Amino acid sequence: MSQDLGAVAWPVRTARLSLRPATPDDADAVWRVRRRPGVDEWLSHTVGERDPYVVRFRDPARLAVTLVIEKDGEVIGDLMLQVEDSWAQDELERPRQATLGWVLNPEHGGHGYATEAVAELVRICFDDLGLRRVRAVCFTENEPSWRLMERLGMRREEHSVGDALHRSRGWLDGYTYALLADEWRARQRPA
Repeated sequence: MSQDLGAVAWPVRTARLSLRPATPDDADAVWRVRRRPGVDEWLSHTVGERDPYVVRFRDPARLAVTLVIEKDGEVIGDLMLQVEDSWAQDELERPRQATLGWVLNPEHGGHGYATEAVAELVRICFDDLGLRRVRAVCFTENEPSWRLMERLGMRREEHSVGDALHRSRGWLDGYTYALLADEWRARQRPA
């Protein structure tokens, strides 16, 4: 993982899950999740055959932004945490933000695991890493993804028209959602 993520005491546990940085040994488990029918429908890469996927997964740049979601020791999904500089004018310090992504085994869908895992990822970003902002993008037709973002209190910032080419559906619209640390902290306070 990048130096930024060294501040986190891994693994991080939630009520039902464990999150940790991916290792090369996780390649097969993640491939088995991602190759399930329909899982790669909204992903930027098709999963494909095992061997080429394992090579891509084990690339150090890929591992540096990948966390795995475990339930009772079984990998049930993965998360992307890509920490990056925010845009700033040259003379100013560049605050940090992150782009997030997620994949969950559909066998574990409908139990709130994706929401639990991504909520913890947001907490890690703001509490452990001290980031200022998180964002996530999806196709507008990927309703489960943008609904998850809304459950987490993320704000829809952009609806881009025909900006993303889907491998089987053609040109589709996209959504960008984001959340500031201050907004997240305000939601954490008891009412």
